[in-house]
Amino acid sequence: MSFNTPIDRRNTNSSKWDLMEKLFGVSPQDGLAMWTADSDYQTAPCVLAAIDRARDHGVFGYGIDGTDYTDAITWWMQNRHGWTVDPDWIVTTQGLGNAIALSLQLWSEPGDAAAIFTPVYHEFAHKITRAGRVVTTCPLVRDGDSYALDLDDAKARLTGREKLLIWCSPQNPSGRVWTSDELRAVAGFARDNGMLLISDEIHHDLVYRDHDFVPMAVAAPDFADNTVYLTAASKTFNIAGQRTGNMIIPNAHLRGQAQAWQAMMDYKPGSLAIAMITAAYSPEGAAWADAQMDHLQANRDLLQDGLRAIPGIWSMPLQSTYLAWVDFSGTGMDHAQIVSRIRDDAKIAVSPGPAFGTGGESFMRINFATQRHVVEEAVQRLQQAFRDLQ
Repeated sequence: MSFNTPIDRRNTNSSKWDLMEKLFGVSPQDGLAMWTADSDYQTAPCVLAAIDRARDHGVFGYGIDGTDYTDAITWWMQNRHGWTVDPDWIVTTQGLGNAIALSLQLWSEPGDAAAIFTPVYHEFAHKITRAGRVVTTCPLVRDGDSYALDLDDAKARLTGREKLLIWCSPQNPSGRVWTSDELRAVAGFARDNGMLLISDEIHHDLVYRDHDFVPMAVAAPDFADNTVYLTAASKTFNIAGQRTGNMIIPNAHLRGQAQAWQAMMDYKPGSLAIAMITAAYSPEGAAWADAQMDHLQANRDLLQDGLRAIPGIWSMPLQSTYLAWVDFSGTGMDHAQIVSRIRDDAKIAVSPGPAFGTGGESFMRINFATQRHVVEEAVQRLQQAFRDLQ
C-alpha cells in the first residue's frame, strides 16, 4: 500500500487540480492543489479490484442498492464504530451534499432557519441559503488549542424559526473530535429547541489513533428519533466522485418521507458506486484505512511542525481529518496579504478561512492527503514565502 506513488491528476477532470487556476489563480503547471477535500493517491486495492470485476463483466445495466451493499454498511458501522445499524434505516443519496439539501427540502420551509456552529464546512451555509432558508450562526469558542461549545450563547442566538441543526462530527475544518458528553448536549439542545438534528459524520474514519470517534447514535441513543445521521465512504476511500452517501434514519416517519422524495425524483445510485462501496466496507478496506491513517499522521506532523517554525503561524492540533486548520493572525497581516503570499509566492491553492464563517477570518485550511514529497514541497514553499518573519 503506497500512498507516495506520484499520480498526475492534471487534465483528468479533477475539480481539485483542473479548477484551481480558475478559482484561485494558481496554475496546475507549477502549483500545488491543497484545497478541496479529496486525496491525491489511489483508493484501496479491494475497491480497484471491484472495478476490475465490473469491467470484466462488461454489463452496466440498471442496478440496485441491495443486501450486499447494506450488509457492508452495517458491518462497517458495527466493527469500526460500535454502532448497530438496522439495514432498513439506510436511505442512499447522491452524496452527503445532496442529503443535506434533501433534509432542508423535507423538514423545513422557505423562510425557516437552520442553525450551524462555526467555523464549519462552508457548504452548510451555502445549502441553507440556496434552499431559501436562513442561516443562524452559533460560533464555537476557542478553548486553549481547540474549540468548545457555548450552548448558552447559541440559545441566545436562536430566533424561534430554526427547524434544523446541521452538525459536523468530526468537525470540519478544525478536526475536533467531540466527546460523548458534548454530543449528548448537542442532541438535547436540538430537541429542546424544536430542531431536527442532521449529524454529518463523513470524516468519522479519519481519526488519529490518540483520539476516539463516537457516533452521535452511540453517544445519544435516546435522541435517535430526532436525528438523521449522514455517512459515506467517499472521504475515507477517496471515491467522492461517485457521489454516493447515506442517510441513516431510525425514525420510520422521517425515513418514509425521505424515501418518498427519492422515489418521486426517480433516484437510484449508480451500480459501479455500489460495487465500490461494498468492496470498501470490508476487512481489506479496513486494513487499507488503517494504513492510510499512518500515512496521514506522518503528513500531519510534517506540515504542522513546518508551519509552526514560521513565527506568527499556528496550526491547530488536529485530532481527525486530513485538513489542517492554520491561523495566520500572529503574522500581523491582513487576509489579502496572506492570500498573496500563499497563492502568488508559494503557488499553493488552499481553502480560505473566511468561507467557513464566523471564527475563520484569520485561518486557511490546507489539505495534506497527498504524497509525502508534496507536503515537504509545500512546507518549503510556505517557509520561503514567509521568510521575512523568521
